[in-house]
Amino acid sequence: MRLIGLPLILAVGLALATLTAEAQQTGKVYRIGWLAPASLPTTLDAFRDGLRVLGYVEGNNLVIEQRYANGKPERLAGLVAELVGANADVIVTTGNPATAAAKTTAGSTPVVFVAGDPVEAGFVASLARPGGNMTGVNTLPGELNAKRLELLREAFPKMSRVAVLFEPRHLSSTIPQVEAAVRSLGLQVTRLEVHGAYDFERALGAAARSNAGALMPVSSALCHGERHRIVSLAAKHRLPAMYEHRDFTEAGGLLSYGPDIRFLNRRVATYVDKIFKGAKPADLPVEQPTKFELVINRKTARALALTIPQTILLHAAQVIE
Repeated sequence: MRLIGLPLILAVGLALATLTAEAQQTGKVYRIGWLAPASLPTTLDAFRDGLRVLGYVEGNNLVIEQRYANGKPERLAGLVAELVGANADVIVTTGNPATAAAKTTAGSTPVVFVAGDPVEAGFVASLARPGGNMTGVNTLPGELNAKRLELLREAFPKMSRVAVLFEPRHLSSTIPQVEAAVRSLGLQVTRLEVHGAYDFERALGAAARSNAGALMPVSSALCHGERHRIVSLAAKHRLPAMYEHRDFTEAGGLLSYGPDIRFLNRRVATYVDKIFKGAKPADLPVEQPTKFELVINRKTARALALTIPQTILLHAAQVIE
């Protein structure tokens, strides 16, 4: 009996110790700083979904401190400082300007980003070995802009000019790449530089006056945050447009091609979970999207009296009627 009793006692003791450890873990409340150029409910909801699956629930063991620049990127550094001051365990950034602000201001606080070309932007040393206190998901904007232009050309073969909407930070690298892709397709380009939300009406008016056959905003957190404004102005000026992902087509945009941004934000939750459990951003490789989707809003096409070729429709992941 004694030989049986000792293992039993040890087993019960181990089970109690495990329950105690789990209770202590449950008692921890994690604090996440969420930084974006504007409120983006779809991406935040996707991030929350990813966290929920991993056992993190707001009001239970999680607090998400939200901060938004609201069209004023100069505020981003101060907002990062606020999140650091609020004792965020990790800061999650959306877009390159927010990530750049975190790079310079977050100090030792871990940062997980959804951003484009993070090596070129100087956020990480390499995709495989980020180094420092940052890691996250690469949205591949530079590589996808050429593909978006090809799809535009295929959808509207009579188009001779495309208007490209961009921020000043895109001038040094992205715009030369985009213009080279435009020229390779035998098209002309109209540059539309914007500095903030107040610039979009002027810019799209200029696109219409230049007789552009289509509009393509360069991948940008600013454009994502102002997508409803951009889609509305494109409709006003009857400009067919190609956007970076489905949030735009669901808002009434004509075409979008890119990674599933909601899936990427759910993936960000896995990085946050690993950091909570002791992993260091420097050791977590930056993830690259592998799935891309073409979404077509046929209701918008009808409103613009446009016919989308069958060859394009066949490649669509979704057609919004």
